[in-house]
Amino acid sequence: MNTMFDTLLQLPLFQGLCHEDFTSILEKTKLQFTKHNDGATIVSQGQTCDQLLYLIKGELIIETTSKDNTFTFIERVEAPAVIEPHAMFGMKVKYNSSYIANGEVNTISISKSYILTELLRYEIFRLNYMNFISNKSQSANDKLWSNAPTCIEDKIKEFIINHIDKPQGVVCLKIKMEDLARYLDDTRLNVSKALNALQENNILELKRKEIIIPDASKLI
Repeated sequence: MNTMFDTLLQLPLFQGLCHEDFTSILEKTKLQFTKHNDGATIVSQGQTCDQLLYLIKGELIIETTSKDNTFTFIERVEAPAVIEPHAMFGMKVKYNSSYIANGEVNTISISKSYILTELLRYEIFRLNYMNFISNKSQSANDKLWSNAPTCIEDKIKEFIINHIDKPQGVVCLKIKMEDLARYLDDTRLNVSKALNALQENNILELKRKEIIIPDASKLI
């Protein structure tokens, strides 16, 4: 059975660190272990990101709301996972989404100041961090330069894919039909027909002001 020490070494950004280096890290800082009850908000969208936050047990619900408050995407992430490490640096050091405990969850947090003074001294950590940021940037660039949709069904799929973190698992989009039509620059009737066609093909499920995608990988 893996010890907590082994579990920590498998966390994103720590992978590849030798036991000796990780022991040295643990001796210099106090990892903040926190247990959160079901429904607890771990971080809120727009909150300042001043820590490296890890989900080490359980599942989080991710909620991301548009700036004009017309739609919200809801996703899920399971442990182990690192929560928006890209939000710690740059012009906007804010969380892009809210993270809510779905059942009991455990997290670990490490202060940004310790990352700057200690963790970035380790080559493996620097490489892991740069790879994470690079992959995030490349993924965003791929979305930007993807082929233009040729029909309204593809427009809907592209809208969803461009707003979620990863095309996998269950995704929920809360939006009014007229607002979705406005974002897609099409008529409400055409959007309604396209959504019903996608529902008939088991791509999504329609509910009142909600679109449920049981498996986001089918959007690709």
